[in-house]
Amino acid sequence: MGFFPKPTEFFDLFEKAANNILHGARLLDDFVSNHVDLEEKLKKLEDVEHVGDQITHDTIELLNKTFITPIDREDIHSLVSEMDDILDLIYGTANRIVLYKVPAPGVDMKKVVKSLVRAVEEVSKAVPRLRNMKKPEMILAQCIEINRLENEADEALRMAISNLFERETDAIKVIKEKEILETLESATDRCEDVANVLEGIVLKNA
Repeated sequence: MGFFPKPTEFFDLFEKAANNILHGARLLDDFVSNHVDLEEKLKKLEDVEHVGDQITHDTIELLNKTFITPIDREDIHSLVSEMDDILDLIYGTANRIVLYKVPAPGVDMKKVVKSLVRAVEEVSKAVPRLRNMKKPEMILAQCIEINRLENEADEALRMAISNLFERETDAIKVIKEKEILETLESATDRCEDVANVLEGIVLKNA
């Protein structure tokens, strides 16, 4: 590997990270949509989260060993860190549902998860385009879509919390579900952070 690894190595790791996050997001969607075998499903999500941690570690290690990088060092670090955060929050959502013994998630929470999955799908499409930035407008278009989906998730979250306060009288249940919803919101926020990093990379390199 040394000071001069193959230029593709970073991009390989970016794509592995993005695909792994998408796998995690789809597992979370199944977790809330089919509320059975939760411990088994949580274990699968934990395994995916550990894979993400390893990809992040491998990327940082490669960065520390590399003298010349294909894009700015701080952008590489920011990109893998923000993607890792998405996966941590995806796992954190499922973990809280199990830990807090929350009943089957309702329509509102499922809607927020769907917005998150769509945002992650856009991330997984945009990241591979970093290999060849001859069409930067395609990356930027996907970044705009990620931002739109983050706004959509925010609106779904506001509606979910409003409905939660309306229907639930048990304060402890309100606190638990509100924390889960806010964890989901943080995950969609990180998708927007990834989009911001991608936009910055495009502006510097395209």
